[in-house]
Amino acid sequence: MDPIESIDIQGDTTFVLMLEAQRRGHRVLYALPDDLGVAHGEVVARVRPVTLRREVGRHVDVGDAQTLVLDEADVVFQRKDPPVDPAYVTTTQILALCRRALVLNRPQGILAANEKLYALNFADLMPATCVTHSITTLREFMGELGGEMIVKPLDGRGGEGIFHVHEADRNLLSILEQSTTFESRRVMAQQYLPAVREGDKRILLIDGEPLGAVLRVPAEDEHRANLHVGGSAAKSLLDARDRRIIERLAPSLRRDGLFFVGIDVIGGLLTEVNVTSPTGVQEINTLEGRQLEAEILDAVEARLSSER
Repeated sequence: MDPIESIDIQGDTTFVLMLEAQRRGHRVLYALPDDLGVAHGEVVARVRPVTLRREVGRHVDVGDAQTLVLDEADVVFQRKDPPVDPAYVTTTQILALCRRALVLNRPQGILAANEKLYALNFADLMPATCVTHSITTLREFMGELGGEMIVKPLDGRGGEGIFHVHEADRNLLSILEQSTTFESRRVMAQQYLPAVREGDKRILLIDGEPLGAVLRVPAEDEHRANLHVGGSAAKSLLDARDRRIIERLAPSLRRDGLFFVGIDVIGGLLTEVNVTSPTGVQEINTLEGRQLEAEILDAVEARLSSER
């Protein structure tokens, strides 16, 4: 995961998963991606035992580092936030060498499931979408959409680098140049969905089954609904369109070992499938009076028991 000392314990999903594991008496060990390596054909890591508490500024005590063969662990959570850059890919490839430990999500599945591109396996459930590095192609696509669209990087997170662009904007060419790094990097362009003003629905799935949902409503002066850029969380229920999407995705998620996933739905259309470090647990807990981390750990323990 990312450095534990700097996480937001009021909203971080990894924190409450660790806290619940600790409450159940599991030994909780922590490592940064750079702590992983391979020795004598086995995945090893410099890990640190942690003691956690829900106290802002005093939420963790970190013990002395020790070397652990990861296959001596029962479960390994990979919860590093994107970007999915070369360092992230290398970390994931190293974790794929584990033979005994249950690694969640399955590294091979993460490597195959770019969070933007994976959804295109279900293109009929999505808004109109184009992936290219060509500015000419992007402008032609925007014309087909009526003169506006969303542009986002393929390896970003949390709304970073996402633009709502218009044909009449004098900055349009500059934005597309920066987004594509002067046509050297592919981006995803999507039809703008006005329904985003009502909210971007994050649906959490465990082994393809719905766990809970939260509606992220953008601030009046923002097009992005992400909570850390000012979006607000609202209670949300699943409707028939959401369930249709989930039913279509579930077999592929199970096949690819994508155990804990967050999908994003706007106006009944799938926009992203988040597989690296999906969040939303604490927001749903607050809105619905639940403890989703306990439900997730129940599912993890059941999976571990069935595979041993």
